[in-house]
Amino acid sequence: MNTPGPVAREIETRLNTAFTPSSLTVTNDSARHSGHMGDDGTGESHFSVEIESAAFAGVARLERQRMVNRALGDLPGQRVHALAIKARAPGE
Repeated sequence: MNTPGPVAREIETRLNTAFTPSSLTVTNDSARHSGHMGDDGTGESHFSVEIESAAFAGVARLERQRMVNRALGDLPGQRVHALAIKARAPGE
């Protein structure tokens, strides 16, 4: 079983704090991008996030992604090269 690294744990912490999600999965996709642009050698450069929260009810998809990026602050673009986001409200 893979133990999440410090960047993955920070993503989880920030999203849990911002959205109190009913479901949150942070997947480290970095191994699939090894040697590609943006691979900084840390093994924590590419992630996928699936999050379900009542905070996304009635909010358009693009704004949900913006909300997630705002909650993550300096991580995207600084320590995270690529981030795929699937954000939904309960029942979607």
